[in-house]
Amino acid sequence: MHVDEGQLKEFLLDSGLVSRAQIDDAASRAREGEGLGDTLVSAGLISEDDLRRVEASVLGIPFVNLERERIDPEILGVIPEPVARTHNIVAYRRDEDSLQVAMLDTDDLAAIDFIRKKTNLKILPRLTGTESMRSALLQYQKSLKAEFGDIIAHEAQALGVLGKAGEEPSEEDLKRAAEHLPIVRIVDALLRHAITQGASDIHIEPQEKELLVRYRIDGILRDAMTLPKAAADGITARVKVLSNLRLDEKRLPQDGRFKVDNENERVSLRVSVLPTAFGEKIVLRLLPEGRKGLSLEWLGFHGIGLEQMHDAMKQTVGMILSTGPTGSGKTTLLYTLLDILNTPDVNISTIEDPIEYQMPRINQTQVRPDIGFSFANGLRTLMRQDPDIIMVGEIRDKETANLAVNAALTGHLVLSTLHTNSAAGAVARLIDMDAEPFLLISTLRVIVGQRLVRQLCHAKDAYKPTQAQLDELSKLADLDRVLAALKEEHILDARATWKDVSFYRPKKSAECEDGYHGRIGLFEILHVSPAIKELISRRVPSDEIEAQARKEGMLTMVEDGIFKAAQGITSMEEVLRVINE
Repeated sequence: MHVDEGQLKEFLLDSGLVSRAQIDDAASRAREGEGLGDTLVSAGLISEDDLRRVEASVLGIPFVNLERERIDPEILGVIPEPVARTHNIVAYRRDEDSLQVAMLDTDDLAAIDFIRKKTNLKILPRLTGTESMRSALLQYQKSLKAEFGDIIAHEAQALGVLGKAGEEPSEEDLKRAAEHLPIVRIVDALLRHAITQGASDIHIEPQEKELLVRYRIDGILRDAMTLPKAAADGITARVKVLSNLRLDEKRLPQDGRFKVDNENERVSLRVSVLPTAFGEKIVLRLLPEGRKGLSLEWLGFHGIGLEQMHDAMKQTVGMILSTGPTGSGKTTLLYTLLDILNTPDVNISTIEDPIEYQMPRINQTQVRPDIGFSFANGLRTLMRQDPDIIMVGEIRDKETANLAVNAALTGHLVLSTLHTNSAAGAVARLIDMDAEPFLLISTLRVIVGQRLVRQLCHAKDAYKPTQAQLDELSKLADLDRVLAALKEEHILDARATWKDVSFYRPKKSAECEDGYHGRIGLFEILHVSPAIKELISRRVPSDEIEAQARKEGMLTMVEDGIFKAAQGITSMEEVLRVINE
């Protein structure tokens, strides 16, 4: 079902989507292996969905849009989710002897043949668009969530009471409970449910009369489900067995780890157990192990800041610092930098607490304060391991700060994090830790201040900010600098003003419950220039350092947030929520 280029031209002209001049120009610029349609899409002259609609007309195949269609879970399940995602093919309607399937590529004969053999039905292929396909694939998650909810509700009813009435269950009771089939199924379902939802943390919290389960998704903690109080001891015992913790210890906190395989994804779970008034609270941090190939652009870097980050990474000595509160993405940034720097010609060593992601070819070490193995001790030993690049999970004390600075002075590139509210504040924090200013100006290359904001889903509502709203924003940021950055990066036309800029609000939908999905970073990148080095040597306040950095082109986190809000990546409400926290 190949689309003839000549017919495609005719249909495109008839549709009025492009002019003959644009088609002729695209045809002359088409690269080898890229057709006319793909060239038009690459040039931004038509959308991918428009191209698919025209191709469907050329081929005489119906075009379907599934964005607002609720597919029967039984029909959706005819094609297994891995096959649907790999081949971008979804079953959406069934008759007695035929099955209608939506596809992005109707030439995928292998997928059609597989479904025909599996169902013994006549397969009727239909073309659809990328957003339509994304919406349909999301419905697999919806049906999975319903399935897990049913499993948990059903298994919870099968739970018995542990031990004798009024007595604490014995260790033997807990061991049996950990292997009790309903408990095993509940914990397995909870884990798969959380992974399906894209949760970063699972909170299992005993209340007076029930067991509350909450998930942290895109940085927001939300209730997931409640379970009978009778499930608490068994679920706690099961998690302790999986993470190799003591079943009989209920008075002291415990920490552990275990791993699960979810389809083609392996997830490491970091476990923390804490005694509370109504029992032991469990928090599990979910860390996907297959997360590779992240880029600085994907994290949210752009423009001058992106160039400064790449320049700093090319240095063989010096220090790159990431700053921000807990949960602002500092560790993810460090691992992304390590992934980019991880080449065969360098030796990379890390000292971390804890090791979040295991990375090939990198020597990762976990600190153990309980036996006297601290960041400082580990860093001192790493210096004798001939490293080229060192990552210190966090600079917490004077000794670690001075060792990190000395490591950066003596021929190493050092990456680390600090808990400060801004990039400029990191300098004062290091000086408070007795780091000498004359050493800092020789080692600091780039300091990154960061936060995480939720990203808007594809469906969102645009609006023009009022003058009053712009006046309020101008109290927090230099709007002229933001507008200039938008023009420099060709997001806005060179003659645009703020009257031409739209912001966006979240739009709730069946596929996107609160209008947000995923998170992206807001960054301020402080490049330690000669002028800033001179200010550091004079021990000036952080405000003066930040003012100089802004003169040199640094966007603050608020300004970067406005920049991304104008792109439609996030909302201004979300930016202000995160910045004001």
